[in-house]
Amino acid sequence: MDTLVSIRVFCTVAELKSFTAAAERLGVSPAMASKHVMHLEERLSARLLNRTSRHVSLTETGALYFEQARQMVDGLDEVEAAVSQTVVAPKGRLRLSAPVWMANPLFASLLADFRARYPDVTLEIDLSGRLVNLVEEGFDLALRVTASPDPGLIARTIADAPFYFVASRKLLDGRGHAADFDDLAGAPLLAYSFVHADGVVTVGPGQQRRTIKFTPVLQTGNETLMHAACLEGMGFAFLPKWLVSDDLAAGRLERVLPEKMFFAGKLLAVYPSRKYLSVKVRSFLDFIVRDPRLK
Repeated sequence: MDTLVSIRVFCTVAELKSFTAAAERLGVSPAMASKHVMHLEERLSARLLNRTSRHVSLTETGALYFEQARQMVDGLDEVEAAVSQTVVAPKGRLRLSAPVWMANPLFASLLADFRARYPDVTLEIDLSGRLVNLVEEGFDLALRVTASPDPGLIARTIADAPFYFVASRKLLDGRGHAADFDDLAGAPLLAYSFVHADGVVTVGPGQQRRTIKFTPVLQTGNETLMHAACLEGMGFAFLPKWLVSDDLAAGRLERVLPEKMFFAGKLLAVYPSRKYLSVKVRSFLDFIVRDPRLK
């Protein structure tokens, strides 16, 4: 049995998490796809996939093998194209994990334009908000706002992603506009569960740092819900610029102490530490880095 073909089959099964789906994509029977994977496992004397009647997942060994094998297969495709003097166009499924709040018109328009330019790429976007394991779960890359990316991953800065401290006009008319930090003590806060669940917020650089104790009235890890609750006047919130820019322009929300209350986040693209990036991933990264809508 051709080992290279078996590697291609294994990578497709690992990516789709299904022998049947992989077989359909590759034009072989599910039984033949299974034989190819078994051939690899026998050759390596290691189990690569956990199989149940409904689910296929990578073993720890399989995840390590998949990372290297996918890199090799993608590289071989490009080498073959270069030798035959054909243009390598991005194609295939691009699996991307991103924050919940990127379910917004701006990001949707960016994805639509990328798809129009590269029609052979199918986008699969996970907006669950969970911290996915890129290798084990078969993701190509993730977009994250973090100051400390996983040291086992490569991180590339995409754009500034500031979080503004905002409130609805309804809330501000009722409480009054804050002139300083002291005016915010005890104010209702829509708290992001993973950062400000206790209502304590620290802002400012160096010796200018101040800690404010709010009253958390809603705790959630979903920025979309925070946004909706903020519009309803339920409380103050730190929300990403991309999510609230239209509301600020329309006057539905206002920034509070804009010179002091904000977080200067950066949107990073993170992907497995490997020397080679597939054409589809590299094309997507270059596209979003250059797009003026994210500036």
